[in-house]
Amino acid sequence: MAKKEEEFVSHITKQNEDFSQWYTDVILKADLVDYSPVKGCMVIKPNGYSIWENMQREMDDRFKATGHRNAYFPLFIPEELLQKEAEHVEGFAPEVAWVTMGGKEKLAERIAVRPTSETIICSMYAKWINSYRDLPVLYNQWCNVVRWEKSTRPFLRTSEFLWQEGHTAHATEEDAEEETLKMLDVYTEFAKNVLAIPMIVGRKTENEKFAGALRTYTMEALMLDGKALQAGTSHNLGQHFAKVFDILYLDKDGQQKYVWTTSWGTSTRMIGAVIMVHGDDRGLVLPPKVAPYHVVIVPVAQHKEGVLEKARELHQRLSAKFRVVMDDRDTYSPGWKFNEWELKGIPVRVEIGPRDIENNQVIAVRRDTGDKTAIPEGEIENRMDALLEEIHLNMYEKALKFREENTHTVYNFGEFRDTIETKKGFIKAMWCGDSNCEDQIKAQTGATARCIPFQQEVLNDRCVFCGGKAKELVYFARAY
Repeated sequence: MAKKEEEFVSHITKQNEDFSQWYTDVILKADLVDYSPVKGCMVIKPNGYSIWENMQREMDDRFKATGHRNAYFPLFIPEELLQKEAEHVEGFAPEVAWVTMGGKEKLAERIAVRPTSETIICSMYAKWINSYRDLPVLYNQWCNVVRWEKSTRPFLRTSEFLWQEGHTAHATEEDAEEETLKMLDVYTEFAKNVLAIPMIVGRKTENEKFAGALRTYTMEALMLDGKALQAGTSHNLGQHFAKVFDILYLDKDGQQKYVWTTSWGTSTRMIGAVIMVHGDDRGLVLPPKVAPYHVVIVPVAQHKEGVLEKARELHQRLSAKFRVVMDDRDTYSPGWKFNEWELKGIPVRVEIGPRDIENNQVIAVRRDTGDKTAIPEGEIENRMDALLEEIHLNMYEKALKFREENTHTVYNFGEFRDTIETKKGFIKAMWCGDSNCEDQIKAQTGATARCIPFQQEVLNDRCVFCGGKAKELVYFARAY
């Protein structure tokens, strides 16, 4: 059995050998997804979908607390609507999937399968918004979208994925900007307090902003392989869509005015972020608030009198407050079960055996550190609360330390090239604001401008690429 337990873990490639293969091994071995018959699409299995459900629940509560309501708009978008906003459609054209047949009949007009919903939602806003009394409109939608990607990887980039997209309309630019930044704050707080992921937040460059947006704001996370991941974006769309779709309202002064709109979104890509920020060579390490289960109870020597009964009693007690599963399978040894639940990333394993029953205790094992603690049986509920909070804080601090240790400051392009080739992580550098310099950096190094952070520093007064007068600090990285 010891050999089988060793083999169970050896099926996962080590991170430092091949991080990409490690990621694939983990998502498959932890039973999060499987590949579907449709190229580029994934089947999200219960272990993976429950993580998304917990993320949804946490975000949805936050959206509703800020006054947003959920709605649903069609999956299909007439080509005429998508073509109305030229910059927007150009940005999405390579990824749009089209429906050209209905049954056996060719459609008179192609229909796009939703790549994002700005156009169809704005067409409805034009019908619904007539007066300043109708504003603001604060909607969110939970749905799937389709983008025909050439290169795919489960959770990170797939042809179909799940997400939420907020869409709001406001009377003034100031209100729209406030909404855009507010929702970025909601995302950042969620990332910290639910996913245990520290984020760099700021504005996207003109090259990197959302197609059709006035300004795009982003939160960027650092993965364990040193690549960045865009985890959520919030867009001030200005009046671009309002003018294209004639979204006008009668203001208090009796004047017809265009609304100001926003959109903001996160997706199942965040599951990929959780995996690649917290995982280790034994598999997933899940933050307690999104893990399918907080606790797994594993009876030890369960064939002995009283062990299963005590385990079931613990399960009932803990289930009143926590998400709990009991593994009482008699076809696997405790050691095998330990390995399996570690792979699946469950935050706490509770072991109960004859000796523990004699001592009126249980053994709690943390997934994040592997530390074992004997807990008096009568204190299990209160101690579990504190333990889960400790796990979350430790995971966040560990991720923050990793990011800080892998954030590098450079002053010229020679240092930039050396750093991007020899070290992993973010590069902080000054930039003149010229998109040509940004393009050349990307062409020569593969690094992109991830964001212009809100927290600016002045490293020097020269652009890292051209040596001209610097305008602002930018975070660069190679990214997913």
